[in-house]
Amino acid sequence: MKPTLSLLIRLALVATAVLMPSLAFAHSGGVHIHGFVSGLQHPLAGIDHLLAMMAVGIIAARIGGRGIIVVPSCFVSAMVAGALLGIAGIGLPSLETGIALSLVVLGAVMALARPLPLAFAASLTTLFGLFHGNAHGLEIPETASGIVYAIGFLASTSALHATGALAALTLRRWPGAIRTAGVGTSLVGAALAAQIV
Repeated sequence: MKPTLSLLIRLALVATAVLMPSLAFAHSGGVHIHGFVSGLQHPLAGIDHLLAMMAVGIIAARIGGRGIIVVPSCFVSAMVAGALLGIAGIGLPSLETGIALSLVVLGAVMALARPLPLAFAASLTTLFGLFHGNAHGLEIPETASGIVYAIGFLASTSALHATGALAALTLRRWPGAIRTAGVGTSLVGAALAAQIV
């Protein structure tokens, strides 16, 4: 990649992060939840969830071996636990800040030149999965459609983890691309956090 093109891509990422509207958060209340298709679409609707799910897959692929299964599984398991807390009416403190912080931290991990130790990566993704799940658990209605929505949401989350892992494996020869994506993810998280404060 030419230096000028690389600089333009980085500037575009910074501009996107700075100009990110507050509507970028995917969870805006329970009125949009109608079933399986809504659950499938939801992680794709907000940049906060889309980037976090992709980052988990990328981090897992960089670890390799068991990490490619363990890290996303920890995120999904914690997401279910957080959702169950939310369904019970228990919201985590500083929920939106925790979600924005997940982008900052997961993006920084992506920007590192080396993979994290498996136990640390699993712990980190577990923590952030709890926040993401809790946000959605607070929105899920206590009906059969809420359960079907959750199934769709979990399926879409898992697919995004797999997509992130495939992207990382495909871009192994170009580690700068992953690092740049990590910086962009962190910048989006910082912009979202700034809107909360």
